Formats: sequence, structure tokens, C-alpha cells
Amino acid sequence: MSLLEGRTAVVTGGARGIGYEIARLFVEEGAAVVLGDLDEAEAVAAAKTLPGTALGFRCDVTVEDEVQSLLEYCTEEFGSLDVLVNNAGITRDKTMRNMSSDDFRSVVDVHLYGAWLGTKHASAIMREQGRGSIVNISSISGKSGNVGQTNYSAAKAGMVGLTKAAAKEVAHLGIRVNAVQPGLIRTAMTEAMPQHAWAAKLGDIPMGRAGEPAEVASVVLFLASDLASYVTGAVIEITGGRNL
Repeated sequence: MSLLEGRTAVVTGGARGIGYEIARLFVEEGAAVVLGDLDEAEAVAAAKTLPGTALGFRCDVTVEDEVQSLLEYCTEEFGSLDVLVNNAGITRDKTMRNMSSDDFRSVVDVHLYGAWLGTKHASAIMREQGRGSIVNISSISGKSGNVGQTNYSAAKAGMVGLTKAAAKEVAHLGIRVNAVQPGLIRTAMTEAMPQHAWAAKLGDIPMGRAGEPAEVASVVLFLASDLASYVTGAVIEITGGRNL
């Protein structure tokens, strides 16, 4: 039997990149998936390319009503909400000296506040079901920090604290909350960085290569599935050994 057979899932930021790869693997493992994304047309188009049951839905994760609507859409269409992946994110990279307050707040709002809203409202649905899994997509930047990313690093570190506190609050309800911290993953965003910056990052990775979105998705699948039935409050690094 597939690992998510008969389950339902919502993936925010699911129209592209790591979020899309997570949604693809979930569908392949038997789940019905809703891809939430700020770009509704892209979310709908991405859902149509998946090899199974998937729908696209517009959602700004910083707007509480829209987060609630996204999760309710999943339950209305598929009958339950078994898994939520808080993946939506943006970057506004600048040194702290040059970063505006809006640059800082917008990144924290999408990553951290958005994950909090998702976790809060998903757990309210899941508690009625007596089970559920929430996976937050943090980053190794939340552990080690990156120059030019005081906003992003702070938000990703905050997601770790959110994960651990929420896990303690909802464990007795049958809900698990975990996080992953990807390192250098080959996406359109990371491949756009200057070659010297890419080479410098590779030099810090014992495995000597960047990770692939599918390698993040497989760890998220583990946490979402019953293979991780006794795992909650965990933070798994997906870095090829970087920052050990």
C-alpha cells in the first residue's frame, strides 16, 4: 500500500520548487492534494500536471481568512485534512544596513506568521479527526544564519520554536508537528546566484553537491506518513552534512 493512500494534504507554496515536488510525491503515494499558492492560475496549472488527484487554490498565507478557506476547501473537496505542509516563502535579501522594515516584516509574515496560521487552523480541524501531521519547511539558515538574510534566518529560526511548542500542545490530540531544515537545494532561485557564491556554498558541504527538491520531499513524506508515527517536535536537517 502507498504511504499516503486515502489521505488528504495541503501544501502551501505548492505551485513550484520544493512545494511542487512535495505535492508530486504525495500524489504518487496515494494522497489527494490541494496546492495553495498566491498565484491561483499557476497553482491550478501545476495541479493539473500531477499524476493523481490534485487541485489548486489561491491563498495568501498572511491573511487568516484565506488560510482558513484553503484548509476548509480541502475538507469540503476531499472529506478530511490529514497533512499540512507549511512551505510558502519569499526572500528579500539585503544586508541589515540596507534592509527596510518592510523587507523584514514581509519575510517574517510569510514564513513565520503564515506557518503559525496554518498550524493553528489545521490543528483545529485535525483535533476533531483525532489525528494529523503538520510539517514546517524551515531552513538551515535558521540554525547558522546567512549574511544578507537577517529577515529570512530569523523567520526560519522562529519556525523551529513554533514547531516544538505546537508539538507539545497538540500531541495528546493525535497531531504531530515536525520541521525540516533544507540546506543548498537546486532550485531556480538558488541556481540564479552568482557562480562564485554557489561554489563557496558547495565547498561547505561534505557530500560535495547540492540537494535536489525530491530529496527534501522524501523526508517530508516520511514525517507526513505513519512511518513517523512516534516522531513529533523533531527538526531534520537536509544539508548533505553542511554545518555539522
